[in-house]
Amino acid sequence: MAVIMYNKWLLAYYGFPYPLALTMWHMTFCSTVAFCLVRVFRVVKPVNMSMTDYRRRVLPIGLLYAASLWLSNSAYLHLSVSFIQMTKALMPGLVYMIGCFMRTEQYSRKVTLNMAVIAVGVGIAAYGEVNFVVIGVVQQLSSLLFEATRLMLVQVLINSQGMSMNPIQSLYYVSPACLLGLTGPFLYFEFPEIMARTVWNINPWVLVGNAVIAFGLNLAVFLLIGKTSALTMNIAGVIKDWLLIWMSANVFAAPVSTLNLAGYFLAFMAVVFYNNHKLQQMKKAVKEVKSAKSEDDKVDIETSKDQNT
Repeated sequence: MAVIMYNKWLLAYYGFPYPLALTMWHMTFCSTVAFCLVRVFRVVKPVNMSMTDYRRRVLPIGLLYAASLWLSNSAYLHLSVSFIQMTKALMPGLVYMIGCFMRTEQYSRKVTLNMAVIAVGVGIAAYGEVNFVVIGVVQQLSSLLFEATRLMLVQVLINSQGMSMNPIQSLYYVSPACLLGLTGPFLYFEFPEIMARTVWNINPWVLVGNAVIAFGLNLAVFLLIGKTSALTMNIAGVIKDWLLIWMSANVFAAPVSTLNLAGYFLAFMAVVFYNNHKLQQMKKAVKEVKSAKSEDDKVDIETSKDQNT
């Protein structure tokens, strides 16, 4: 939550309306700290990965991450934090849709209907948005699409191949790829404007503090993915979304209409239903694996007895 509120304030209120520059600064900081931890202080060892594997597996993920961060930070210039959080309810549907396309998810009419309800809820929230800016909505929805694709590629290119990285290793490999993806757009869109600006009232420590918090967030995200259950992550996400909507309305005086809340509540309930459905599926799969293992153990025991007799 701190990073979201900090970025919104920095981009929209503090006088630093450069989302690409801010995202590049985050990735430069993350890359530098991760490099020091891996190569200089040797806190963790690097993963045994060839340059070919890096180009095929990590680089696409880093480029998608760059696009997602750039566009999501750009949306803060046009939309309220509360409305941006409401649109994020679409993420399960996008992940499911891309998963069906990549054949990592199995099509289900029930799940598809669930996703349609989420979309309707977000649509109602958008219709009730007081400060609806088309370019901001396009940027935010594009950001969600890139992020959903990135999550599926992580599953296809990293997890399914048996590759595992701890949080620091993930930052060490992904951050430079993300920085590379941001360089071209930055040079084209923001660099000329920054060079032409003559008056700067920016405290460098404000940017340093922002980068430290962003590094902590990235580290926490990679850590939580591997250390917590799906249920814990989902509960934490729900609490975070509602708190951010409340904080946006109170800190930035962002108007939140009754239609906003009604639409988001509908989407929120559909997301809760979907998360519970996924959780039950995971429990069922684990139970089936344990049952199959138990049957195999029984067969081995019976076989051993037969051989002894």
